[in-house]
Amino acid sequence: MKLKRMTKVIRIGGFSQIHPVFIGGEYPIVIQTMYKDRLSLSSIDETVKKIEALQSLGCGLLRFAVPDIQSAQVFGSLCEMVTMPLCADIHFDYKIALRCMDFPVSKIRINPGNIGSKDKVRAVLEKAAAKNIPIRIGVNAGSLPNDLQKRIDENGIAPCEALVEAAEREIAIFNEFGFGDFLVSMKACTIADNVKAGRLLSQRTDAPLHIGVTEAGPLTAGVARNTAAILTLLNEGIGDTVRVSLSDTMESEIIAGREIAAAAAQFSPENKRLSLRGVNIVSCPRCGRHSFDTHAFTDRWMHTLYAMDKNITVAVMGCEVNGPAEAKHASLGITGAGDKVLIFKHGKIIRTITADKADTIFKEELKKL
Repeated sequence: MKLKRMTKVIRIGGFSQIHPVFIGGEYPIVIQTMYKDRLSLSSIDETVKKIEALQSLGCGLLRFAVPDIQSAQVFGSLCEMVTMPLCADIHFDYKIALRCMDFPVSKIRINPGNIGSKDKVRAVLEKAAAKNIPIRIGVNAGSLPNDLQKRIDENGIAPCEALVEAAEREIAIFNEFGFGDFLVSMKACTIADNVKAGRLLSQRTDAPLHIGVTEAGPLTAGVARNTAAILTLLNEGIGDTVRVSLSDTMESEIIAGREIAAAAAQFSPENKRLSLRGVNIVSCPRCGRHSFDTHAFTDRWMHTLYAMDKNITVAVMGCEVNGPAEAKHASLGITGAGDKVLIFKHGKIIRTITADKADTIFKEELKKL
């Protein structure tokens, strides 16, 4: 069942050199990921290049773990060097959040299960309000308040209900202090708890929701589990920003997020929030008939293709069986044919070349689109 859910709009960034990103309302779904390495001043230039590459793939928001004051200083310097909005992920010590907000940080994420007393939360909210910095309330099944965890252990409450109650407690504090510039995430490692929690909270707040399965596992398992949960929620109108958490690269997380949103758009083509612009890559799985290494070619070209701002379909096929005919819808395609490689557009062969020239000729034809 699809729901009509309209959330309030939160603006992330939009000051200094930071490009603004809008989450909620009728704005498109925002794909995000989390940086997987420690913050280090010695590698900050390399980090900037990595951020720019992630941005080109469609990452709209990037979160960093900021575990101490020293990291906050490095994170603050990084915020001054990029145009993508960056979010500081804070646990345990509210003073780290306060220090981060001395810089052009775009968003703060705090966990209600471990940030501390109400007074500490209030200090963070007051500074965030003064700086116009939104906050993400991040609730994880693994770090719930002790009383809620005890109720789960004693079968007095379902995990999904505990996630929602933890989020509602924090929302109540934010409301008490008059702070409305927030969004919410509730994450568990099980598909059902994520879906149930999202459904419950979406009926009780107009705050934008960040969705995804935490600790989802390696690439194949993680994509499968996240797809099951995220696709279900998006098709019900629930979810404003997405992270596909994987024990894999940040690039894989972004691409998986884009593909899940694109899949949801096929169920709801009228939903403009799910209409993400970009290249659609189709490729055959390869079999004993192949005369062209589709796996290696796709690996070489995938990031380049996903970084293109064009609404085109690119087909990478292994043999003449799966070549021009089955991929005739493709704007540009490449396939093996015996000892040759064929380049085709909309099913029509335009070049016949040797395998050693495949990348060069493909690049030439790609530029013409």
